[in-house]
Amino acid sequence: MKLVHLLAATAATSIAAGAATARDEIRIVGSSTVFPFSTAVAEQFGKTTDFNTPVVEATGSGGGLKLFCAGVGVGHPDITNASRRMKKTEFDLCKENGVADIVESIVGFDGIVVANASGGPTFSLTREQIVIALAEQGPKPIMWNEVDPSLPAIKIEVLGPPPSSGTRDAFEELVMEEGCEGAGIECEGISVREDGVYVDAGENDNLIVSKLEANPNALGVFGFSFLDQNSDKLKGSMVDGVEPTFENIAAGDYPVSRSLYFYIKKAHVGVVPGIAEYATEFASDAAAGEEGYLVDKGLIPLPEDDFSANADAISNMKVMTGNEWN
Repeated sequence: MKLVHLLAATAATSIAAGAATARDEIRIVGSSTVFPFSTAVAEQFGKTTDFNTPVVEATGSGGGLKLFCAGVGVGHPDITNASRRMKKTEFDLCKENGVADIVESIVGFDGIVVANASGGPTFSLTREQIVIALAEQGPKPIMWNEVDPSLPAIKIEVLGPPPSSGTRDAFEELVMEEGCEGAGIECEGISVREDGVYVDAGENDNLIVSKLEANPNALGVFGFSFLDQNSDKLKGSMVDGVEPTFENIAAGDYPVSRSLYFYIKKAHVGVVPGIAEYATEFASDAAAGEEGYLVDKGLIPLPEDDFSANADAISNMKVMTGNEWN
């Protein structure tokens, strides 16, 4: 009986992987933060190789990983982008659905910024102040000067990513969780308030930018790359006394920064054309190196040793073992 089940599973996997031959372009889903980097690589890849330009869709990190882990074959994406590391529960879900071999690539770094329109008030915030303003478990102030008298006497309104976003995950971890103790708020189960002060603005960071222009007093939460690309329209707030600049994030001085990733479904490599080649382009010095074209879009490159290790992982299609969370 076990042999029959094994043969059936093998046949099903082969059929699913073989079905991917019906597609001749790479399908990529995931993080809206990684989306502009992934799209730039896809466009360069389409122009400079004989492969079709990959199709890139912004679904959010959580949404992309859910799609990626759903199975193997033509109906499932080949690569997913993430503005946080894959969770162990997501890795286990992939395994359960037959996505057995996953290759992890660290793209580079990004900062999570709190920004508003250039014509609006200038903010300098601590993580503790942000927690007091936004925590469901906190005092739920209405005005910023209720958080601290030094802050502007304007209504608190923060536009940010939804729960499916890796940026939201990282914001909750790096700001809400790490700032809660200094704010005098119970850290257990801390979450963002849901009374309309924090506005879920969806996965489209460009939409947040346009809404901030319409309301200069509102603040937005998104990746540094979007601030960098909209520096004529927006200004970033200092957090814990540090400006959100390329140099400060690269140096590790800016307190709200994170790594960016993409994940490859190895079962599709060699079946859907160009996956390994696309990944190599993404990890190349020309794209993600210190002088790469992704730096012009706001990517903070990896240190030299980490950059080389990531390039080797892509070159060798090194699969995750499940011990990455130990």
